[in-house]
Amino acid sequence: MSQVAREKTRLENLLTGFERIERQLEDLQVYLDLAREGEDVEAEFRTTAERLEKALQEMETHLLLNEEDDERNAILSIHAGAGGTEAQDWAELLLRMYLRWAEEHGLKTQIVDILPGEEAGIKSVTVRVEGPYAFGRLRGETGVHRLVRISPFDANRRRHTSFASVFVIPEVEDDIEVEIRPEDLRVETFRAGGHGGQHVNRTDSAVRITHIPTGIVVQCQNERSQHQNKRIALRILRARLYDYYKRKREEEFQQKFESAKTDISFGHQIRSYILHPYKLVKDHRTGYEDPQAELVLDGEHLDDFIRAYLIYRRRQKGTADIVRA
Repeated sequence: MSQVAREKTRLENLLTGFERIERQLEDLQVYLDLAREGEDVEAEFRTTAERLEKALQEMETHLLLNEEDDERNAILSIHAGAGGTEAQDWAELLLRMYLRWAEEHGLKTQIVDILPGEEAGIKSVTVRVEGPYAFGRLRGETGVHRLVRISPFDANRRRHTSFASVFVIPEVEDDIEVEIRPEDLRVETFRAGGHGGQHVNRTDSAVRITHIPTGIVVQCQNERSQHQNKRIALRILRARLYDYYKRKREEEFQQKFESAKTDISFGHQIRSYILHPYKLVKDHRTGYEDPQAELVLDGEHLDDFIRAYLIYRRRQKGTADIVRA
């Protein structure tokens, strides 16, 4: 989709949102008038007020999604931290949360590569998320996520702390040029492991591509043909290289990407999910909290954290602009 087409879609969505808010305000006024006349319309008024609040929150989110690359698709990766089965199970819970959230918003998801854990959970996974503003909504999820709970794998029912890291980058389309020279690539094929049926296990359909100058490695094994896997792997490599060079230009790549990637542990988390001895999810950047931890992990309350981060990002940008001025 071209830049013009994306901007057209964005403006159409904003207009639709404004029209929805206007209709709901008119409905509220009608219910107020009926109430003054003695009609019992409390239930209808409450329902419309709740819908209006949700529409206003969605509009606020859309207005905040105005940074570079926000409108693009996203490539989301999850890596289990140290801790074996505990951390791998936590990584799978995060995957479930994001997949449910994406489904709720009508976003398409495609698991490109997944490495299952030995006993349970996953060691790592890469997911392509396709739809309007997928990256803008998910970009704030990048960082270390911490879980505190009574372990389902501990016979003594002890409390455990687990870590997993999340990385989100924008998918690069044809409107942005990223030079990839064939001589800079090392392409390897291998037999896919894990899920996928007998076909993927019998043939060398999985593809691993190494970009030699940067050392970036991507792989795809979830499609049936080697050609499809190579095409998707190259798409992810373009996105990784775009993100790499963009961060390098801003002189923040080493601090914001590599340092977080190599230290998935206590003290580096952006968000904590506590299931015992009490229930609370807290974002350590924004201070936003939600005691309904299960609803967050089901993807239902994740929007509140996303919106809080977008507001936080806007304030941080405003402060930086003042300092530069």
